[in-house]
Amino acid sequence: MSAKLIKICDVGAVAPGTHMQVRVPELGALAVYHVEGQFYVTADACTHMQGSLGEEGVLEGHVIQCTWHNGMFDIRTGEVLAPPCPAALRTYRVRLQDGAVYVEANGQ
Repeated sequence: MSAKLIKICDVGAVAPGTHMQVRVPELGALAVYHVEGQFYVTADACTHMQGSLGEEGVLEGHVIQCTWHNGMFDIRTGEVLAPPCPAALRTYRVRLQDGAVYVEANGQ
């Protein structure tokens, strides 16, 4: 059975080396990252105090830092890299198709 794909944004909406917040009716707020030619999608809210990573986070390589309290995550896995984040960040499987970024609705 194939996973349901949900369109997040157009590929051109996220310049290389940047990220942004998107709001998707089925999934809520997500953060989309374009790093080293790859796209990654995570939950937008930091697991510590729910700061927006897509709007306020600082991206350096594959690491997103929440500017509220400096917690850090690996955008590829969601792994916590620096406190005070109590839990990993939700990540989504990404597919590029027809010039757009999609995530698998059932996927981590």
